Amino acid sequence: MSLLYYFRGMILKFFYRLFVHFEPYTIERMIRIYCRDIHKTRNGLCPECKELKHYALSRLDACPLLPRKPVCSRCPVHCYKSDMRNKIRNVMRYSGPRMVYKAPFLALIHGIHMQFKSSR
Repeated sequence: MSLLYYFRGMILKFFYRLFVHFEPYTIERMIRIYCRDIHKTRNGLCPECKELKHYALSRLDACPLLPRKPVCSRCPVHCYKSDMRNKIRNVMRYSGPRMVYKAPFLALIHGIHMQFKSSR
């Protein structure tokens, strides 16, 4: 029985590392999709989206729950300022459905992460 718990722990650690590793890429990709479609930016990001990306990644680096971080929408700690939270919420609401066909691997990892954390 203890061997089963050992392997379960190893699998959980692997998935947490996977989620935390790909989260910055997911945030960046969502912001690029939003900026390209809404702000009509073709090369890079507009200044507003650059600021949002920098802010989001800095908040991710400073997350107090990092080893076992839930997705931001289910996080008990709200570390975003209210205006930035509204901006990133709009970005995610717009980009989320489009991630399925524009970045399917990141969408799959994010979807598993959401299901994974909701069942615990």
